[in-house]
Amino acid sequence: METMASAPGKTILFGEHAVVYGEPAIAGAVNKRATIKLRESPVDVSIFKSDDLGFEAELDTIAKKYTLKKGKPGIINYILEILSKYHDHSPIEVDLSLDIPIGSGLGSSAAVTVSTLAALFKYHGKKFDKFSLAQKAHEVEINVQGVASPLDTRVSTFGGLIYLSRDKNIDRLNTNLKSSFVIGYTSKRGNTGRMVKSVKSLKQRNPKIINSIIKTMGNITDEAKLSIVQGREYRLGELMNINQGLLDSIGVNTNELSRMVYLARKAGASGSKITGAGGGGSIIACCPRNQDKVFNALNYYDNAIKLNFSKNGVFVK
Repeated sequence: METMASAPGKTILFGEHAVVYGEPAIAGAVNKRATIKLRESPVDVSIFKSDDLGFEAELDTIAKKYTLKKGKPGIINYILEILSKYHDHSPIEVDLSLDIPIGSGLGSSAAVTVSTLAALFKYHGKKFDKFSLAQKAHEVEINVQGVASPLDTRVSTFGGLIYLSRDKNIDRLNTNLKSSFVIGYTSKRGNTGRMVKSVKSLKQRNPKIINSIIKTMGNITDEAKLSIVQGREYRLGELMNINQGLLDSIGVNTNELSRMVYLARKAGASGSKITGAGGGGSIIACCPRNQDKVFNALNYYDNAIKLNFSKNGVFVK
């Protein structure tokens, strides 16, 4: 028996880090996906492998340990967490296809987590709905990272462009953004768990200041939602630039990310900012005009993707 599930990556337009503390966020599923295939293992041990990552490991799902055969561990802890909690520990082969750059801020861990859970539930004949799937995927990310926002896993599960409210309700934004976007990402990977903990520590040392910054980030997100709903996309770039200044103030910027932010603006982007946790990873640039110029500028020194939003969330076969 073989089951397959696929889930999209995501990009955060507004609200990263602030969403961890109850503020809203806007994020969209992108046309880059993680695909998991599950089947009975051909040998008497569970295997996790990925040709895309050049990775293979033998898994001990009871002890949550692995023996690395080739490649780097990377995303394996999410797989182990899922299998130790929801699998019956029979030998299984997990095959990952991934066209989302790991550590780039495009939600690779959430896409892998959501698709693995969906494929495993199908494999065991367990019924599930998207709400419970997103919740369980969020719990997995918390267990692995220590702290995690529900945003990535919800976007990966439901797809589309969404606004996550302060009371954690999902408001799907039924609008087609006409502005073009470009993602730029460095070879230096971000570490979401580490960056979230760093901001938490800064907040504990400077609660009055950082709480005000976080609240302002939430206000920016509300303004961005209103602009999107009303079709005033010209404001998004300006709001991105303001948001970037606040992200810089909480210590999640790097020299590489800052270089890309300003390079994108110089090439003609109306606005640009970090997307995701920072500390490495990605920036997003809003390009009502000059998308090709921004793409070429970012791709010359680092890596770039012309972004398309996807309405499709997780699906299972």
